[in-house]
Amino acid sequence: MTPFWQRIIRAAKLDVHLYEEVEADTGALAQATAVVVISSLAAGLGGINVAGGLGGIALGTLSALLGWYIWAYLTYFIGTRLLPEPQTSATHGELLRTIGFSSSPGLIRILGIIPGITGLVFLVAGVWMLVAMIIAVRQALDYRSTARAVGVCIIGWLIQALFIMLLFWLFGPAIPAGSVSP
Repeated sequence: MTPFWQRIIRAAKLDVHLYEEVEADTGALAQATAVVVISSLAAGLGGINVAGGLGGIALGTLSALLGWYIWAYLTYFIGTRLLPEPQTSATHGELLRTIGFSSSPGLIRILGIIPGITGLVFLVAGVWMLVAMIIAVRQALDYRSTARAVGVCIIGWLIQALFIMLLFWLFGPAIPAGSVSP
C-alpha cells in the first residue's frame, strides 16, 4: 500500500499524529487536494440517484474544492485571529492540508450506491468527517482545547452557511445542494 493510501487510512482512523504530519509536510497539498476530490467523487457516486448524474458529480466536485478552500481560510482566520490560544501558530496551507485529509472518512459514501442505506451512509460519513475535522483543526492550530476547535468549526460553519444562503438567495437554485462543508 502506498504512503498516500496509508495516510488516508490513518486520517480516517483519526490518528492525531497523521494530522501533525501533514500539517508539517508542505508537499502534502496535492495529496490533500486528491483526498477532497476522491471523497467528493465517492459522495457523487454514492448518491448518484440524487446527484443529478455525471454533471451533478462534476459540479459537486468543483463545489467541494471551492468549499474546502474557503473553509480552510475561514478556519485559519477564526482560529488565528479571533480565538487563538497563546501557542497558536498556523498558516492557511497547514489548514488546507489537515482539513483536506479530514475528508478521508467521506470515502465510505461510495457505499450509498447500495439501495436503502444511502441516507445512513451519508449520516455516518458526515459525523465521522466532522470529528476528523475537529481533530485536524485542533492539531493545525496547536490548540490544547478540543472545545476551542469545536467552537472554531461551528463559527466557520455558520459563516459559510450564511454565505451559501446569500448566494442561493441571489442566484437561486444554481447553487448545488451539499456545497456547505461540515
